[in-house]
Amino acid sequence: MGPMTDPTRPTRLMNRSLMHTAARLHYVEGISQMETARRMQVSTATVSRLLSRARDEGIVRIQVIDLDEADEIGDRLRAALPLRQVRVLESDRVAALASQVGALLAEAALPRGAVLAVGWGRTVQGVISAGLPALPGAVVVPTTGGMHQTASHFQINEFVRMAAEQMAAEPRLLYAPSLPSPELHAALLRDPQMAHVMKCWDRVDAAIVGIGAFRSAASRREVGFPADRADRIAGDVVRHYFDVTGAEIAWPGQDRLMAMSCAQLRRVPLGIGVATGRDKVDAIIGAARSRMINALVTDTRTAGAVLDALDLTGPEDMA
Repeated sequence: MGPMTDPTRPTRLMNRSLMHTAARLHYVEGISQMETARRMQVSTATVSRLLSRARDEGIVRIQVIDLDEADEIGDRLRAALPLRQVRVLESDRVAALASQVGALLAEAALPRGAVLAVGWGRTVQGVISAGLPALPGAVVVPTTGGMHQTASHFQINEFVRMAAEQMAAEPRLLYAPSLPSPELHAALLRDPQMAHVMKCWDRVDAAIVGIGAFRSAASRREVGFPADRADRIAGDVVRHYFDVTGAEIAWPGQDRLMAMSCAQLRRVPLGIGVATGRDKVDAIIGAARSRMINALVTDTRTAGAVLDALDLTGPEDMA
């Protein structure tokens, strides 16, 4: 008789393969458990079990790093810029960023009926996909109307729907373009649904927004900036453009923008800007100085680059 084989070995290998796949998608690629489940064609509960077993069997090794350096960088940023809260992480993975956005919302102790406004962009999309804390009774609204783009990170009503579903909140969708024609703009201002959302903009308790880096060639064509203004632009928040000092830079047609105004953004008690990458350094500085955000979630590399830029340029007038 030949050597006996272990009948459990193929199953064990298959399970380890699934664990490895789930771990790579979630921890290495930084996608949410929901998206991992979709790609693997299993339930989210199965993904959760696979990740747990991957940790138990040593496929995933979690290292808890010393947070002193990240906290110190955050403290320095908060002292250098007009920000109330700064969360700096070693990782720039969206899941890590989302955890800190969720922590800021949870710590804010938002009241029942609170209004949360969400922006658009890849980072905001990733944060919402990774999950937000429950906030029953809240209202979720978009910060702006829809963009004339088909890419998924422009679909702001979908972000509102997803966030509301996760938080057990009520979504208020906005069926309007962000920059309508003069005729449509006038009609939208008379629309009851539009008026309802605009009322919510006046009482937003918290906002999650991306910080856009100005890519001169494309944005100049789209918005119509003259060259002398375009050269000054550092970035934008909800299509409100600013230079590195935080000064707003007006653009043709801005008066028709269907979005929260600069003044409304500045009144938000917790305005969380989420951004990573060296290309966002000037945009982060300008956004903080514009006071359209008062909290920042970023990673150590980006935060270090921001501090380096501030050391090079010296203090700006933040009045």
